[in-house]
Amino acid sequence: MLFVTGGSGLVGSHLILELLRSGQEVRALCRPGSDLRAVKELFTWYSSEAALLYDRVQWVTADLNDLPFLESVFNGVTAVYHCAALISFDPGDEERLLKVNQEGTRNIVNLCLDKGISRLYYTSSIATVGGRSGTLTENDLWDPSFTNVYATSKYLAEMEVWRGAQEGLETVIVNPGVILGPGFWKKGSGKFFSRIASGVQYALPGGTGFVGVWDVIRAITALGEAGAINERFILVGTNLEYFKLMKQVADLLNKPSPGSCLSAWQLEALWRIDWIRSKTGGGRRRLSKDIVRSIQLPITYSSDKIKERLGFEFQPLDEVLKQCISNYTYSQKMLQS
Repeated sequence: MLFVTGGSGLVGSHLILELLRSGQEVRALCRPGSDLRAVKELFTWYSSEAALLYDRVQWVTADLNDLPFLESVFNGVTAVYHCAALISFDPGDEERLLKVNQEGTRNIVNLCLDKGISRLYYTSSIATVGGRSGTLTENDLWDPSFTNVYATSKYLAEMEVWRGAQEGLETVIVNPGVILGPGFWKKGSGKFFSRIASGVQYALPGGTGFVGVWDVIRAITALGEAGAINERFILVGTNLEYFKLMKQVADLLNKPSPGSCLSAWQLEALWRIDWIRSKTGGGRRRLSKDIVRSIQLPITYSSDKIKERLGFEFQPLDEVLKQCISNYTYSQKMLQS
């Protein structure tokens, strides 16, 4: 029995589908309040046997910090794929981020050790890779002086996994860039497509590393089969400026492209305005000082390690975007019908 956390998310749902298609038994964790209809619809997008595949999943609803319940869930499990995480860049969410990402991961690691589970596959993030400039690799050390609340919580979570490795747990760790894939247009990277579809005038400056969701799934599987244990691997198919990516997506959607990038002074003004708005009117932060600093760093990410180790090839970004747009367009038509 394989156990997948974050089963209702982008990576988790695609991973579950792949494991099921390979004949595996899957138990999947989703947080309370999760809408599993999106997972069902995603299965339909990929397979004519979607209903049969979905019915094979043993769904479990629980919080990552509900240890007594999770202890029973881990019975009979041979390997764990830990994909669950809270994503937020709002400094006000620091406590929740640490609770879910760090403490939740600590619980998963401890349960794996306690139950004698053979292997933990952990989906981390390039947010845990250190450095302020240049092309970063797995060897670049974490820089706590130039980060944000989400990155800190993921770094601390990864440290829990490394602790498990020191205590004898076999771990496979991947550090993907921004993961792009179909099926979830109201959260995560899916919002990127829906916002461009509504029309945008400006793009953020700078850029980052991007990767297709199926490349993440293929990498996790291939690394496990190759026995790449207790190492981490950056997964970035393309390093690209936000402006260029937004233009590509806008063109595919037949929507107006952003006219220009926000300037440094505009960003400095905007994060202050956002702070005032959150303090006076409440609501979540959309832009923080740390994010403004980080998005302007001249950084790219290297995936040479996995390419050289496995001969791994990433799907071209234009193909990833076309798949996303095709599903997004289909989803919007279904909503309107």
